[in-house]
Amino acid sequence: MLWSPNIYVLCIARLLDGFGIGLAVTLVPVYISEIAPSDIRGSLNTLPQFSGSGGMFLSYCMVFVMSFNTFPNWRIMLGVLSIPSLLYFLLTVFYLPESPRWLVSKGKMVEAKKVLQRLRGKEDVSGEMALLVEGLEVGGDTCIEEYVIGPATDEHTAEKDKIRLYGSQEGLSWLAKPVTGQSSLGHVSRHGSAANQSIPLMDPVVALFGSVHEKLSETGSMRSTHFPNFGSMFSTAEPNVKTEQWDEESLQRDGEDYKSDGGARDSDDNLHSPLLSRHGSGEAVDSTDIGGGWQLAWKWTDDGKKEGEFKRVYLHQEGIQGSRNVSITSIPGEGEFVQAAALVSQSALYSKHITGQQPVGPAMVHPSETSSKGPIWKALLEPGVKHALIVGIGIQLLQQFSGINGVLYYTPQILEEAGVEVLLSDLGIGSESSSFLISTLTTLLMLPCIGLAMRLMDVSGRRQLLLVTIPVLIVSLLILIVGSMVDFGSVINAAVSTVCVVVYFCTFVMAYGPIPNILCAEIFPTRVRGLCIAICGLVFWIADIIVTYSLPVMLSSIGLAGVFTIYAVVCLISWIFVFFKVPETKGMPLELITEFFAVGAKQATSAKAE
Repeated sequence: MLWSPNIYVLCIARLLDGFGIGLAVTLVPVYISEIAPSDIRGSLNTLPQFSGSGGMFLSYCMVFVMSFNTFPNWRIMLGVLSIPSLLYFLLTVFYLPESPRWLVSKGKMVEAKKVLQRLRGKEDVSGEMALLVEGLEVGGDTCIEEYVIGPATDEHTAEKDKIRLYGSQEGLSWLAKPVTGQSSLGHVSRHGSAANQSIPLMDPVVALFGSVHEKLSETGSMRSTHFPNFGSMFSTAEPNVKTEQWDEESLQRDGEDYKSDGGARDSDDNLHSPLLSRHGSGEAVDSTDIGGGWQLAWKWTDDGKKEGEFKRVYLHQEGIQGSRNVSITSIPGEGEFVQAAALVSQSALYSKHITGQQPVGPAMVHPSETSSKGPIWKALLEPGVKHALIVGIGIQLLQQFSGINGVLYYTPQILEEAGVEVLLSDLGIGSESSSFLISTLTTLLMLPCIGLAMRLMDVSGRRQLLLVTIPVLIVSLLILIVGSMVDFGSVINAAVSTVCVVVYFCTFVMAYGPIPNILCAEIFPTRVRGLCIAICGLVFWIADIIVTYSLPVMLSSIGLAGVFTIYAVVCLISWIFVFFKVPETKGMPLELITEFFAVGAKQATSAKAE
């Protein structure tokens, strides 16, 4: 753009610039979500909003200064953009690692493990590696079960009403007793929540997520003060001794010895599923903790009547340690057990079509085979994916039609039409420069608001922030409507319009600005995340084009009052959509979020059938 010799080259350069910006806006939230720990994922994903608003502030500063020139140099204004672009390029090429989830989906297990070790700052990442592999599965019949869980000992393995849950380390396991009626999550999955019963239109997905966060706030995570060593409960087994059950059920492959990560040559093939690292030191580790109060385990179901299955189990504590309201018959260590809800589904590492070749246990497949099976477009028809797409597309459309980019792009013109020059006339600043100055101050005020949002994103949560801030947007738009229709005097009208625009922007960037992109980066399975994000991004930019190019036409035809009325109505629809359809995803691993969408979609289908 700096070099452009004519208008045609300038337009081509602008198209290229827009292409790069579109990719960045779409990919950055996805990348951050895939590398960030679940407990700070929301805060980190708000950073692009902060940096973007900071860039807007600097741009308005430059434009404000240039507005005093009779013939401002547009080449400098556009050419200076090459500086942050170059820094962005160097940062990406020389510093940023590839997403570990993408690496796992391509079967690059060793590289994924090294990236995770670098990102987490620890050597043992076996639990998270296993989680990433399990996240490759799309669909499957996920169900919610309830257990009372304690440490496993050999004398209890033969009891028929108990099952073993295996962790991501050799010889480490729980003993679980299935129960019913002890879990709030299980109750919601069977009967719906109180909100569902009193508000029939409430999405089952919203109720399921709500029950988890409600219980988590009451009892804390599994590593709570009630049971601080739940993650290391596996250490009751001897870590240096291979148990018969473990070898038979997941390790032996036609008589071949399992090759550890540290043994022989480090290669992707040596990292046999389920990527269980071998630690013989006897140290207590948390490799089963996957964040958000959840633990990852597996179980082998074989009742002798039908073919056994290898299933993954996501566990979430839902009871107080040692509660006497639960039967603890045959549960070892009466002072050491927990009540837990479990999301149980088919493991991504199990392949039925080759089970006959593995008579000693379930057949395991390499993650690259899991990620490549079946056409990717077919996965979009899975109920959970379709449900998530409705949420993602819906919130992107409503965000754009709430008018943010239209108001943002045309703020100077809107303020100029509102007569803002009367506020700064004593300073000798013209109408155009006044609107640029107020736009500059507005973007400056947005920065502390985004800082507050970063603090609240993983505390109050995405859903709560939306429900609180959208009404503020509606009120600010309604005041703008009244101010444009009623003549309170030029000074008062200009002051009201300015304050409302500032409040609108500052409130928007706290929640409705970053959250749609954050949600879209969280709610889709790994295998189809790229495709689904592309669909949501396409919808976003189409809506952006519609809003941007319709605003000048609407301003000339129905005026400011009519435009702001339309935006206020869309904001009201947005609040309703968020209340009924958008779940709270704070603090949860991405793989768990997609599982809940699958369960919720199944419940919604069942409810419609009834």
